[in-house]
Amino acid sequence: MKKTIPLSHPKITYARMVEASKNQLRKYVKRERRKPLPEGSDFWDFACKFGDTEAEAATVHLAEIDGRIDDAEKRGLLSFYVEIIAKAATRSKKEKQKPSHG
Repeated sequence: MKKTIPLSHPKITYARMVEASKNQLRKYVKRERRKPLPEGSDFWDFACKFGDTEAEAATVHLAEIDGRIDDAEKRGLLSFYVEIIAKAATRSKKEKQKPSHG
């Protein structure tokens, strides 16, 4: 999903538009996670970008997006750009450390 999300509407309040945008993004992530994984993959990872405009978008973690939207709301922005791309990934196994006796 690559989208500039407007936060202004003639009949819907600003706060409601902000909440609707968060809901829209959550629904997209849930929908992508329900898709079957390709062979050899463990989970869906997401490459995300967020910014006031597409040109200003910076890489962020998926968990940071709600906070960024809240920040955009505090600054009174009329729109923001978000990019969420699903990609299949494999978990890397951590090596277990042997307990030292001694």
